[in-house]
Amino acid sequence: MREPVYIGTNPSARPDLEELMARVARGDQEAFSAVYDVVAAPVAGVVRGVLRDRAQSEEVTQEVLVEVWRTAARYRRDRGTAVNWILTLAHQRAVDRVRSVEASAARDHRAALLDRTPEFDEVSEQVEARLEHEQVRRCLRTLTELQRQSVTMAYYRGLTYREVAELLALPLGTVKTRLRDGLIRLRDCLGVTV
Repeated sequence: MREPVYIGTNPSARPDLEELMARVARGDQEAFSAVYDVVAAPVAGVVRGVLRDRAQSEEVTQEVLVEVWRTAARYRRDRGTAVNWILTLAHQRAVDRVRSVEASAARDHRAALLDRTPEFDEVSEQVEARLEHEQVRRCLRTLTELQRQSVTMAYYRGLTYREVAELLALPLGTVKTRLRDGLIRLRDCLGVTV
């Protein structure tokens, strides 16, 4: 048989904790004050052991003690001591707080990731640009060497027709013709309609 928990030094002078819980269940504030005095420190110890954060531990300890007041009628003497019931409540509430904090942190992390995710249109535009660049590269490979050099120098390096002709050591007319032919082939390869 379990030893009842007594308040004070003289066990016969006051009721045990189980009896106090029965009175708390009936709304007896003095009984709750006595229960509070006995269990507040052990509850705080259990909560602090789980949470390891002083401010949160104090908050959860208060929540547990309020829950003891509100739910004292749920305590069943035949299932265990009042201290064990209260400390179980404290442990459960502390674990719930840890889970809540972790879930909140996970939500914040997911929200931060979403903030860094570019808009759908940006992604779509980037994909389209990459595909277009790849198509242009593929079409450039279909040109003759002279056409590809002329187009690359004129349109990618920004050189004038005359500068292209000088670099390639070709007549200006030849470079213009190769550029025109190369651009027509590119247009056809890319499927551009005029």
